[in-house]
Amino acid sequence: MSRATVAPVMRQSRGTPWLYLLPALIIMTVFILYPMINTVGLSFRNADGTASAASTCREGQPCWGAWENYRYALTNELDTGNASTLLESFWVSSYGNTIKWLLVMVIGTVGIGLVFSVLVDRIKKEALAKSIIFMPMAISFVGAGVIWKFVYNYGTSQVQIGILNAAITKLGLEPVAWLSKIPINTLMLIIVGIWMWTGFCMTMLSSAIKAIPEEIIEASRIDGASNFNIFTRIQVPIIAPTIVVVVTTMVINVLKLFDIVYVMTGGNFKTNVIATRMYTEMYTNAQYGRGTAIAVILILLIVPFIVMNIRRFTKQEAMR
Repeated sequence: MSRATVAPVMRQSRGTPWLYLLPALIIMTVFILYPMINTVGLSFRNADGTASAASTCREGQPCWGAWENYRYALTNELDTGNASTLLESFWVSSYGNTIKWLLVMVIGTVGIGLVFSVLVDRIKKEALAKSIIFMPMAISFVGAGVIWKFVYNYGTSQVQIGILNAAITKLGLEPVAWLSKIPINTLMLIIVGIWMWTGFCMTMLSSAIKAIPEEIIEASRIDGASNFNIFTRIQVPIIAPTIVVVVTTMVINVLKLFDIVYVMTGGNFKTNVIATRMYTEMYTNAQYGRGTAIAVILILLIVPFIVMNIRRFTKQEAMR
């Protein structure tokens, strides 16, 4: 009986895995790491990014030295020293508007999406209903902005081509300049965001609700729990981790929001958010130092929520 020959096992060196990762690392370094380092470096130069920030400070004027662009990014929209007016200035600044977007849009999309995820589960044409609600996600943000700009169009005193103004004038009311009237214009923009993202939230939350074991729901009904109690005391607590993921995802989307505001108002009429203000400083005013400082602030605001999402995904994977 001949003994089978065993081929020697070739051991790979420790550097072999890095050879497979090398193309991805090169791409990330060129297109992500280098631009990020360059952005941070530009933010510590002068307003247009051509010289040291400290060298352009003028005597008698406030200056933070190398941090001057950050002083400008954080304070230039708040151009008054009066406390009450300072608060008013903040709420119509890019930071105040971003907070409005965060509060209204995140609560609106997650809340409405949660309600829809429960209601569509109780109708016969569930797939059709979900498709209709999710359909706005198939439209680009630019396309959605153009569509809703026609909806909000003010027209003239005689003719109203905007659907919303045409409807209210038929009721005997006066037309409204929805996109230029402060502060209602920011709310009208937020409605567009809610219209687009509610379908995404509904889909995520609906999947989580369907994953709840039916035995738990049936046992609750046998114990006499109403549909409302089942929803608030059983379904919502069980899907709480998914709700947290959806909320953090929406917060990230809102913080980097740009398209809707840029297309519909261009940031005019005090509708600027952080991303549109960054774009204006960099590409309209050619103030690259100031624009990159705003970009760094935006990144710092987003990073904590990205870390939260990563930790949540890691915990979910560990439980599987």
